Amino acid sequence: MEKDDSINVLGEPLVICGTDPVTGFFRDGYCNTCAADQGSHTVCAVMTAEFLAFSKYLGNDLSTPRPEVWVCRA
Repeated sequence: MEKDDSINVLGEPLVICGTDPVTGFFRDGYCNTCAADQGSHTVCAVMTAEFLAFSKYLGNDLSTPRPEVWVCRA
């Protein structure tokens, strides 16, 4: 699999997001993507406690000691 060219919404190079554990589609810590990424792992965000509680309520427990979580759009 080859990574697509990756820039952020400002047109700048991506910065690393998740490193403990290493996250992202390629498990490189960046929001890199390619045609094989059917879930579109392209957004890194800081999650609020309210969002994590709501996700857990819906059966998607994302609660962890760190705020960096990848949300997959399917």
